[in-house]
Amino acid sequence: MSTTPTPFFTALIESILRAWMPLRKLLDALQSPALLAARVYVAWVFFASGLTKIRDWGTTVALFTDEYKVPLLPPALAAFMGTAGGLILPVLLVIGLATRFSALGLFVVNAVAVIALQEIAPAALQQHLLWGALLAAIAIFGGGKWTVERRFLNCA
Repeated sequence: MSTTPTPFFTALIESILRAWMPLRKLLDALQSPALLAARVYVAWVFFASGLTKIRDWGTTVALFTDEYKVPLLPPALAAFMGTAGGLILPVLLVIGLATRFSALGLFVVNAVAVIALQEIAPAALQQHLLWGALLAAIAIFGGGKWTVERRFLNCA
């Protein structure tokens, strides 16, 4: 039995690859806009949460004391760290400065939020899973070409 591909099979594979190339080029061109859209979307979620926390600090600390059971941290410190992370990291994520660090930081904030809640509705858990997946992808692949760090600092 021969392991060499037949000319027909070779021609078929080559024609499939030629047909695929325009779509591949289009998908490659969409990487940076898609990463920017993901960065903006997930950043807004966390920034809006940070704004809510800072609007009523007393309620925020009370929630971290009674509702959110953040392991290893005193409630006031957990509230401060969660709020600061929710206000600073999204801004860095959107502009693309320390993009991977920001994505990892928000990933941790997201994970702690899920762990700290004693009860979480299935729909809320799905949202957290989506945010976690987007943040993990950004942390792994970087923010794309449309970032401050890529444009001015020559780093990914």
